[in-house]
Amino acid sequence: LHNHGFWRPKPLLDTARFTLSFNSQHRKSHQNSQALWKHEAVQKYLETLSKEYQQVSHQLSADSLNDFEQRTLRRRCADLSPIAAAFQEIKGAEREVQELEAMCTELGNRDEKQLLQLALEEKESLDRKMNMLCRKLFQLLVPKEKYDRSPVILEVTAGRTTGGDICQQFTKEMFEMYQNYADYKRWTFDIVNYTPAEIGGLHHAAAHISGENVYRHLKYEGGTHRVQRIPETGMSSRMQRIHTGTMSVIILPQPEEVDIKVDPKDLRIDTFRARGAGGQHVNKTDSAVRIVHLPTGLAVECQQERSQQLNKEIALRTLRAKLYQQVIEKQLSKEQSARKLQLGTRAQSERIRTYNFTQDRVTDHRISYDARNIKEILSGKEALDKLINRLLEFAEIEAVTQYLENLQALEGGG
Repeated sequence: LHNHGFWRPKPLLDTARFTLSFNSQHRKSHQNSQALWKHEAVQKYLETLSKEYQQVSHQLSADSLNDFEQRTLRRRCADLSPIAAAFQEIKGAEREVQELEAMCTELGNRDEKQLLQLALEEKESLDRKMNMLCRKLFQLLVPKEKYDRSPVILEVTAGRTTGGDICQQFTKEMFEMYQNYADYKRWTFDIVNYTPAEIGGLHHAAAHISGENVYRHLKYEGGTHRVQRIPETGMSSRMQRIHTGTMSVIILPQPEEVDIKVDPKDLRIDTFRARGAGGQHVNKTDSAVRIVHLPTGLAVECQQERSQQLNKEIALRTLRAKLYQQVIEKQLSKEQSARKLQLGTRAQSERIRTYNFTQDRVTDHRISYDARNIKEILSGKEALDKLINRLLEFAEIEAVTQYLENLQALEGGG
């Protein structure tokens, strides 16, 4: 295309996987999409894309293009069109906000309280619209991750504490929270393994969750979750002593077609009697299945179905997902290492969130976000969805900011 006066199409945001990192202090000013929109580098970048869209659209009307040139420009035009449209829409909304601000100032000077109140309400509505439009724009800029639409394997495991059963109880509450969230999002939640604790909590459980954009919403839930509470029973409850415990969440994307070959010779398959609630077949038949992948030492269990064969099929599917995850992790580690980024969302030792029952507060440490009313969060509905969407928005802001930093560094280096 250079021979015909065309340029090499610039890519949109780098498709490299990023994680939520919080080392850069200046990013504190970019706590929401609307704040980032006002950044000079963002405006400059979007103006460049908007001009490129106009140029590409103009070039497409040229009669001298061959088929290859037309296909290349059409693809670029399709990439840029929604971004250019969103950019202009935000510009229009911004002008409306400025006009309303001028009107509010004038009404305030004339002491028109009733009209001023109406104008302020309209401005508040426009501000919400602006933030929504900015969020939509940055979603267009940030590339969709390869696994965002994939179903997932969710695993929860109780940690250890000197305070008795709070870890197991908390693990049970967390598993039920994700089960309720799946119902709230109209996803399918199939329990694969469930190992209850003797005192009513949960040692470990796993579930297969499928539906629309499951991995996209759950990918930042993986990590160590901390609980601070006064146990409901025992000496600590009478002394009103606060105990701290942890549980871990692992989220494994499971693409519909997992191209991982498993040699039957590499597997050790054990059967045993199912444990816990499950009906009359529990402890009467060897329906539960444990599969160990000998080369890696990976082990999976399934005991939810009455049929040993069904449990074996589910366990194999879970094993293949875990093996596939190892391949993904190696790829991600290489990418992150090249960019000196931490693999934050995968490090299970990293404490990502604290649930403080005595203060009725949930804190996500990655984005310094506090939410009140733990019961609403644990119900797995609107409050949890709000927190998860806040994480997604922050991740989008991080991706845009990182890209612009890299772009400025390249320009600065000549």
